[in-house]
Amino acid sequence: MRVQDLMTKGVYTIAPDATAIAALSEMRRHQVHHLVVVEARDIVGVISERDLGGRRRGADAGRTAGELMTPKPVTAPPDMTVRRAANLMRGRSLSSLPVVRDGKLVGILTISDLLDAIGRGDLGRSEHVLSNFQGRRFVASR
Repeated sequence: MRVQDLMTKGVYTIAPDATAIAALSEMRRHQVHHLVVVEARDIVGVISERDLGGRRRGADAGRTAGELMTPKPVTAPPDMTVRRAANLMRGRSLSSLPVVRDGKLVGILTISDLLDAIGRGDLGRSEHVLSNFQGRRFVASR
């Protein structure tokens, strides 16, 4: 199975100069936990709900997405195997991977996408993917 088979295609983006409050508002509005930070078509970072303080605390007033994002995110091509993507995410403690084809953002793969597929039995030999998460703590997010 390939990343393109599990990724979420409707990726929400935000500019680095957007306020943290605006980023949290976008996440809540679209019911997602990650936004890809884009500047002039370039992916410059990923910001998660956790980066913003989560749903309970809300976003830090006066801070921008660019200040709170994870810069220079690791990306994956759509034809990467799910197993390789899971190992990459595990090895770098990532909860999401922007998916890029020919320099263009085409999707995002999250821990939730992987766990949903395992739960549905879509991965056939899902125990191999699940074993990649043993001993690691991830926040399930979409």
